Amino acid sequence: MRDQQVDQSVSGLTKSELVGLVVELRAQNQVLFERVKELEARLNKDSHNSSKPPSSDGLAKKPAPKSLREQGVRPSGGQIGHLGHTLRMSAAPTRRIVLDLSACSNCGADLRDVPVRGHEDRQVFDLPMIALEVTQYSAERKRCPRCGLKQRAGFDAEVTQPAQYGSRIKGLALYLSAQQLLPWERIKQMLGDLFGCSLSEGTLQSALQQAGQTLDAVTNLIKNGVKQSEVVNFDESGVRIDGKLNWLHVACTESLTYYETHVKRGPAAFDAIGILRGFSGKAVHDGYPPYWSYCEAHTLCNAHHLRELTFVDEQYKQKWAADMKALLLKIKQAVDEAKAKQAPALPLLRRYLFELDYDELIDQGYLANPEALKCGRTGIKQSKGFNLVSRLNRYKRETLAFMNDFSVPFDNNQAERDIRMIKIRQKISGCFRTREGSDIFNRIRGYVSTMRKQGHNALAVLESVARGAPTMPNVPAPS
Repeated sequence: MRDQQVDQSVSGLTKSELVGLVVELRAQNQVLFERVKELEARLNKDSHNSSKPPSSDGLAKKPAPKSLREQGVRPSGGQIGHLGHTLRMSAAPTRRIVLDLSACSNCGADLRDVPVRGHEDRQVFDLPMIALEVTQYSAERKRCPRCGLKQRAGFDAEVTQPAQYGSRIKGLALYLSAQQLLPWERIKQMLGDLFGCSLSEGTLQSALQQAGQTLDAVTNLIKNGVKQSEVVNFDESGVRIDGKLNWLHVACTESLTYYETHVKRGPAAFDAIGILRGFSGKAVHDGYPPYWSYCEAHTLCNAHHLRELTFVDEQYKQKWAADMKALLLKIKQAVDEAKAKQAPALPLLRRYLFELDYDELIDQGYLANPEALKCGRTGIKQSKGFNLVSRLNRYKRETLAFMNDFSVPFDNNQAERDIRMIKIRQKISGCFRTREGSDIFNRIRGYVSTMRKQGHNALAVLESVARGAPTMPNVPAPS
């Protein structure tokens, strides 16, 4: 029946009309074919071949068989010839317990008066009994015999209430919140289980607010230090505050971390934060377009390039993508080896040869991905492969910056690692309830991250914050 309807619909058409109909159907078929390819490609994207986070892969999705991590040449575990490490006895034990030998285990003879001929020592390393230490400050009151004025001895600056928690327990609460990312309820449970104390939610909130105020000047110091640095990593990620989408921005180096949250992602946020405007160093980022409007020296994240090249290689079977990925990793290995030998740069000839290989693969990429022609006012969407090869060609200098300047990294992993911890906090505790809470957490977390990068103990520095006298970070001197 359907075939008869088709026959009747075309029976009255002329030859030229039939040819036009076939051309039209072929064009529609090509559009549908490209649409199917695009949808299949979108379904095949995951964390190993795109910028999607691993959490978006889902439990049902089989783990990707290929990884961007370099495979080690040695097996896991201890290596042959490795001496190993074991717990060694301490030369200064905390306490000593002497075990008396009072009777013979064989015949039952009394050995209490028999001289001791030696000892066999064993040591047990363990935690002491944990309990809160309560210190009572008793300030003397006196009346001056000369003027009759009643006086009282002064309390320490930290002692402000008749009964209060000290800087160590508050510092631990800050540590559990900012470093271990525990929600308030679990912090209360943990402190109760360990110390038998019951910090209220109000006490925790007060400790966080005081820490935020104490770290206000320190955070500005870190921010100015980042702005004075030669190489800075930038990134941004969505974060929810009071149920609304905001953007968490990070600007960091190997020794400094600065966070700030803004309702916008692009130029409005960059201008409000105030680091990129007037920044004279090298900006490392993922290629987000607004970054190009700021500063002059840029470096692109090659971890993003490797994932996109993996996608084009696996999805479209384009050999140039696999070869380009191998080339970038080969250059990285050469740079790492040169750095290990304290070389200031790669030899000029070797860099020239690497660039020749890079340009050749760009040409192959264009051959595999011809530019789609525009038809009238209707623009045809370019393929993923064409967009990628065009970006690698246009930003060749920024892509290979790590090869020509050893001060810049191969990727933007520093920023991604720093921003990941706040994303984990959001997964554990949900969104921030208020803007103030988000700002306080950013200050504390930025301070902890900075101090850990500089070799400090996170718990110790947070105790100094709770005392109101934070340990200061090292920052670059103003230029």
